[in-house]
Amino acid sequence: MEKLLEQLALALKEVTGYIYPNEIELHWGLLIVIYPYITGLVAGAFILASLVKVFNVKEVAPTYRLSLLTALAFLLCAPLPLLAHLGHPERSFEIFLTPHFSSAMAMFGFVYAWYLLVVLLLEIWFEYRKSFVIWSRTEKGLKKILYYIFTLGSMDISDEAVEFDHKAAKFITVIGIPSAFLLHGYVGFIFGSVKANPWWSSVLMPIVFLFSAMVSGIALVLFLYYIITLIRGEKIDMKCMDKLASYLLYAMILDFSLEALDFIHRVYESEESIKILSKLLFSKLFVSLLIIQVLLGTLIPMGLIAWTKIIKLPSELRRVIYFISAFLVQVGIFTTRWNVVIGGQLFSKSLKGLMTYKVELMGTEGLLVGIFLLLLPFIILYILLKLLPPWKEEAEPVKESKEAHV
Repeated sequence: MEKLLEQLALALKEVTGYIYPNEIELHWGLLIVIYPYITGLVAGAFILASLVKVFNVKEVAPTYRLSLLTALAFLLCAPLPLLAHLGHPERSFEIFLTPHFSSAMAMFGFVYAWYLLVVLLLEIWFEYRKSFVIWSRTEKGLKKILYYIFTLGSMDISDEAVEFDHKAAKFITVIGIPSAFLLHGYVGFIFGSVKANPWWSSVLMPIVFLFSAMVSGIALVLFLYYIITLIRGEKIDMKCMDKLASYLLYAMILDFSLEALDFIHRVYESEESIKILSKLLFSKLFVSLLIIQVLLGTLIPMGLIAWTKIIKLPSELRRVIYFISAFLVQVGIFTTRWNVVIGGQLFSKSLKGLMTYKVELMGTEGLLVGIFLLLLPFIILYILLKLLPPWKEEAEPVKESKEAHV
């Protein structure tokens, strides 16, 4: 009891103004920040992959398979922050056993299952099916067995069969684009539909989430492509990097414009909540929103990339600028999620008080768990890249082996 009172006294020291007694502790913490961040990366990476398959943007073709595998790695981890936050992960199956279609939160289970099982895995299978067949013939040991299982008994690699694979993958990608929008847009829908919270209640919230997802996904693939290519000792395709940077710049301009429009609309309306939101913005969220999100995570990367488009710079300098910009964008997008989730809980329902949120080191909502959940997708991606190499150089000897078998 004494320990509880001490914690209560410490919490009250961080309070300014008037709050209700039940508002001292925030209900959503770091894990709920990580959840929309990861789902945004999934949607953004898949949309980038669709540029190759649907819109035939050949310049970014070197990142097509990498984008798919990145989306899969992060999608496998997407529900983990929610399950860790809610507890009893075994109960998640009740979403499918006792469906509640009127619940936006419960609908995530159906959207996730559709996107994982029907869209992403099917497209990856059609994209890799020919490679599975060839690798099942050329590899040895456990890999040979795994690749044979991955073929699902479909061993035909004739021109007609491969052409069907391409058409099927393109068709699935067309379906996957609105599915990717739905996967991440619904997160913004959940926040935007909370009418009692003036920080979240906005019709632009789902759209802002979608464009920020595109920004984060493109930036992540650009970042990974640069790092992995250097590690492998291969030559970086500057046409690919330049095109990725261009799309990143366009997406950032649209995302920033929408967020600015939302902010201007709030100021113009000047509802009763504008005073507490202004106080929140220039006190509790000054560093995270204005400095990190807007300045470091948006304006500086936009300026750096725009600089490369205006002035002809050497390729070595351009790719370093792209890499730095992609890293800053990731920091900015994660901070955006922080400002939405945490910022929306820092002011009281009375609109007269502000609280402070501090991340604990240990515990379910602790910093160590958060770091693990952020690193886990990269570990899974490493395994996927080893098992399903996306690089053309590794496919060329396979092609020769295929012709020998034929």
